[in-house]
Amino acid sequence: MTNILIFIVGFLGIVTLVQILRVSELMSAVHKQDVNEVNEKDNIFNSKMMLIVGALFLISFFWQYFEWKHLLLPEASSEHGVIIDELMTFTMLLIIFVFLITQPLLFWYSYKYRKGKGNETAYYFAHNNKLEIIWTVVPAIVLTGVILYGLSTWNKITNADVKGATVIELYAKQFNWTARYSGADNKLGSAHYKLVSPINPSGTNALGVDTRDNDVNAAWKDDIITTPVDNVVHLVKGQPVLLKFRSQDVIHSAFLPHFRVQMNCVPGMTTQFAFTPTKTTAEMKATEGEDFDYVLLCNKICGASHYNMQMKFIVETQEEYDTWMSSQKTLSEKVSTQTVITELVTQK
Repeated sequence: MTNILIFIVGFLGIVTLVQILRVSELMSAVHKQDVNEVNEKDNIFNSKMMLIVGALFLISFFWQYFEWKHLLLPEASSEHGVIIDELMTFTMLLIIFVFLITQPLLFWYSYKYRKGKGNETAYYFAHNNKLEIIWTVVPAIVLTGVILYGLSTWNKITNADVKGATVIELYAKQFNWTARYSGADNKLGSAHYKLVSPINPSGTNALGVDTRDNDVNAAWKDDIITTPVDNVVHLVKGQPVLLKFRSQDVIHSAFLPHFRVQMNCVPGMTTQFAFTPTKTTAEMKATEGEDFDYVLLCNKICGASHYNMQMKFIVETQEEYDTWMSSQKTLSEKVSTQTVITELVTQK
């Protein structure tokens, strides 16, 4: 109902504006005036309006910044996030610096060089080699510096030391995430898309994990796959983690905004991103409110239910993590349970 009322009000506003313009044209015809002729009065009015609009534009810029600053992300909750924020701050300050020089000049010159008697006329020239060089070379040097700074930052965060990092796989598909922990050996079992069996009641092969290796020390046996009921990723504060990403169907993009992590999940290949969380969920709740949660999002529009691709992350102490981990079943235990159930059903 509200949308209908908004539409009606908008439509009536447009109709009213059209009628005002028609009345203005009729009045001009009565006074035998050409509505398309721009006179000095029009120039003065338009130039003053440009000055007012420019001032309001700049005022709104500062107002929006201070009014909506609380909607920005809080400080990064990862070690590498600090240098990401430094790059972001540098880039924004550079943009704002250029913005505050060019925009006031734009509106001021529109006012200063308005057409009219006694007004100063702007100097026009078709070409100037010196100016061409200046406004080509200077931005090129500045942007080259920004690009080099960005590449340096990217190399630092993507070439992180992953020795001792806990390996966790995040498996993306339309429209959810599934996590697989590497277990005690910190090695993920191999997987292949031909082995994916999402209908499997036990959920042990929803990720296509190769469970055919019966060796006691097979890498897949101590892997832990989260269930739909407890589809949460647990991390330890101060403990590095290596996230490995796979996709079952289309390109997804794993986005953890508070950790400043983003990496595409591409079908047919494995990508990865390593980071170290620096704040527990409890610490963030104390500063951001009890409703706060770390969340994994998909930053690609991957389909009709794209909005469903959310997954909760919990950062906790080592003791809390160990307690949670001890309550989880390994993949070999799930496979054994499913085998027993299958045998019982067969016997019946």
